[in-house]
Amino acid sequence: MLSYLDEVARAGSIRRASARLGIAASSINRQIIALEELYGVQLFERLPRRLRLTTAGELLIGHVRQTLRNEAMLRSQFVELQGSRSGTVRIASIGGIIPVVMPALLAWMRSNSPFVKLVVRAMPLDALVGAVVGGEADLGLGYQIPPDPKLQVLARVPSRLGAIMAPDHPLAKLNQISLSDCVGFPMVLPDASLTIGVLLRDALLRASISVERLTETNSIELLRAAGAMPDTIAFLSEIETVSTTSERVVFVPFRGTSALTQELRLVARRTAGLDATQSRIAEELRGLLSRIVSS
Repeated sequence: MLSYLDEVARAGSIRRASARLGIAASSINRQIIALEELYGVQLFERLPRRLRLTTAGELLIGHVRQTLRNEAMLRSQFVELQGSRSGTVRIASIGGIIPVVMPALLAWMRSNSPFVKLVVRAMPLDALVGAVVGGEADLGLGYQIPPDPKLQVLARVPSRLGAIMAPDHPLAKLNQISLSDCVGFPMVLPDASLTIGVLLRDALLRASISVERLTETNSIELLRAAGAMPDTIAFLSEIETVSTTSERVVFVPFRGTSALTQELRLVARRTAGLDATQSRIAEELRGLLSRIVSS
């Protein structure tokens, strides 16, 4: 019954919840009516095309989701007692870091946790924080995740910012680079939806470098591809270049007053805690991040 209610709240429709759960819509509707009669309150507003939680419904759904999380944790603990390694781990991550970290995590899990289901979702930073706080994800991985009393930080990994370019670029032999060195070359800049984009735009403005004619994108893939183009400079965090630093792309960090870093943070929901399986995956993620930075 709790699962039915949770799915209806997420789907906004008994019909859609019925399709997702494989349960007859009439059965789900009867459960909701029974709950409303039990508590003497209306849980949903019946709008023309969807259902919307009432204030009473919002209060109940918070309790329902916490109960479901507690039950999932209890099941995982029972599995641990039986000597088996299974469960589900849900990770919300910014998109750019996924191809750097997750393939190594998948390889580790195949050998060490083959029965664990891993769910990885790419999300922008604000959605990532909301997913962890709201219990939609067990772990969150992103840059500059803001302090939140509902979150605990499990790992902090600093990453330098810099330029990526083809090996034959005139600036590719430098050990460090300044923003002024980049003037005169075609530049592709992360846009303000990415934390690196905000940091770079502020730095460019402080250096009195015009940003009006620069190409902007929120696609890490396009930034990586642009860095390999002749004479072009793109900007990324060093961690995100690990999977692309090869014969065709080099990373040159900023120097001096242009030196910028951002912190990659691994977070979890403070009050819910992690079960044994989730804690084991979080520990492996911490190790992977440390090895990536030190390599």
